Amino acid sequence: MSIRLIVKHPDSVLRERAQEVTKFNANLHKLLDDMADTMYDADGVGLAAPQVGILKRVIVVDVGDEHELIELVNPEIVSAEGEQLGPEGCLSIPGLQGDVRRANRIVIRGQDRNGNPIQYESTEFLSRAFQHEVDHLNGVLFIDTAESVYEARKHDEQERDED
Repeated sequence: MSIRLIVKHPDSVLRERAQEVTKFNANLHKLLDDMADTMYDADGVGLAAPQVGILKRVIVVDVGDEHELIELVNPEIVSAEGEQLGPEGCLSIPGLQGDVRRANRIVIRGQDRNGNPIQYESTEFLSRAFQHEVDHLNGVLFIDTAESVYEARKHDEQERDED
């Protein structure tokens, strides 16, 4: 396991559509392990493979709830309802945040690291994190859909440091 370099905006890899994973092997397992290590090292709550320069449909999410680390390969949002508007940031766009409108409740399905089907129902922050990461797989950044974009607040950074 190792920490990978996080690709920063405006790198073109962040605008490309990631490809479906077809091989569930040691290379995928290492990618997932490295992505989790990289996300935790950067104090993030989610990371998509394109953010480490790999155009594969792979995400990791850990919002600090009872689910702990979630790995999803080939994730697909199959239903969405309700609405929430809230702040988002991105490890690939340091220093900026934006208010993004998202579905409040989603059902997302995909595969685990071994290719077995998995599904999650989520609301609120976990739902937001899943949607943000799936957007990355489609070349969409939060700054594309934000209703407003602004400099990251120092208060928010201090709160993250205290966690």
